[in-house]
Amino acid sequence: MESIHMVSSPDSPEFNHLTRALTHSSVIGLDAEWKPIRTHQSTFPTVSLLQIACQLPGDDDSSVESPVFLIDLASIPLQSIYQLIRDAFVSPNILKLGFRFKQDLVYLSSTFCANGCEPGFDRVEPFLDITSIYNNLQPKQPGRRLSKQTKSLATICQEVLGISLSKELQCSDWSQRPLTEEQMQYAAVDAYCLIHILEVFKTKAVTEGNSVESATGLQLSPVDLGLKQIFDTQQNSNKMCGIKFGEALEMVQAIPPDFCKTIPISDEEATALPPDQANRMDYMLSQIVRKYGDKILLSESDRKPKISRKKAKKSSGRVANTRSPAEVGEEWQGPPPWDVTSGGDGCPKFLCDVMVEGLAKHLRCVGIDAAVPYSKKPESRDLIEQACKEKRVLLTRDAKLLRHDYLLKNQIYRVKSLLKNDQLVEVIETFQLEISEDQLMSRCTKCNGKFIQKPLTTEEAVEAAKGFQVIPNCLFNKNLEFWQCMDCKQLYWEGTQYRNAVQKFVDVCKLNE
Repeated sequence: MESIHMVSSPDSPEFNHLTRALTHSSVIGLDAEWKPIRTHQSTFPTVSLLQIACQLPGDDDSSVESPVFLIDLASIPLQSIYQLIRDAFVSPNILKLGFRFKQDLVYLSSTFCANGCEPGFDRVEPFLDITSIYNNLQPKQPGRRLSKQTKSLATICQEVLGISLSKELQCSDWSQRPLTEEQMQYAAVDAYCLIHILEVFKTKAVTEGNSVESATGLQLSPVDLGLKQIFDTQQNSNKMCGIKFGEALEMVQAIPPDFCKTIPISDEEATALPPDQANRMDYMLSQIVRKYGDKILLSESDRKPKISRKKAKKSSGRVANTRSPAEVGEEWQGPPPWDVTSGGDGCPKFLCDVMVEGLAKHLRCVGIDAAVPYSKKPESRDLIEQACKEKRVLLTRDAKLLRHDYLLKNQIYRVKSLLKNDQLVEVIETFQLEISEDQLMSRCTKCNGKFIQKPLTTEEAVEAAKGFQVIPNCLFNKNLEFWQCMDCKQLYWEGTQYRNAVQKFVDVCKLNE
């Protein structure tokens, strides 16, 4: 990502940069963030941040810029930005990209209307959903329909770009100011990745030859297509259709930035496009818009929050926990099941449910026994049974689980923090855990197992890793010690990654203070 610009005032240089970028961009990626609210409320949530990733020519003909603008809707007067955004949403010269953006548009429209910007936003056109691009990137198999299941943006980025998107900050408080550096990065990446996915799709269209123009009935102009000629054969084309990010991005970057821009369009073809669109959109992009372009239209019913009509469940006659989740587990009462005064062994043990699974690895890194559920989608009773059987405190962020507090006396705690580092500090302070530097990296982060007592030599480690784990050749002459997990047999060594991890947790746990 080249640059991230926070737009919080109409008088700022960032606002002027945004205006110029929207004037010259042919593609923008859209996303929005808001503070999570309880379900079935009578009003829509207020959008706090609108992200717009642009793609525009650089200072010279051989470069392309991809700035991302974070429009701070909590700070900037909405009237000053309303017309600019509305014009971009309906401009025929700009292809808008999004992921399930209709809900975002509903919330955006409600937010602007509440601030005197009537009638809000009622459409986005031309629009292309990333899900549609993802489906068209999948290999076509005769007689087999594509799955109707919509994958998450993180899954699509993993499969198409080969990168992992963390959704840890998705439910953070986006109304709080100032935003953290992590929140700004998270928000920017969500919009930025949309443009890169489109670039992979455009590259695939080029490598497949005439697939796009044959479907639209248009023909490519008789020019030297350069990169396309390399993939004229069916064999080479097939090899490139299933590429991942590492190869795809290299391939995208290898295409000269002016490759598509310099393809001449005949007068007949140019007049078939909306005014000025032939100049703003490159040829391949205009064909994609013609074939795959869609639009989002909001009806009157979309603008009204849907109130739940579910009837209250009848009482089963059993005595249940009548306290609200907010009253249970918010503050740790103790003592924990490992407390020696209660017959415990004095060794803290936790069970982290799927909502705080990342916390389990952090706890293991500081030497604390932290298990995860047996199954990937456990029921509440499964978590309760595992916590009781193994005498662990169940850590969760699920308020619904707190209703079972009467079954798990002093064995359930709701983690309040969102970030893993903060969660770790919260658990350490809440349960008064004693952490020392000697404990760091003393458990297997993969399975929670303990390490062997005696370290292995390089020769012993190579023998132990046969058919299971590859020891990098660069380690052979470093006289390192290797440690093996007694449960999963994973091998660890004290390299750069180990030292960085130790320093990280020394800082997080403030062991130097």
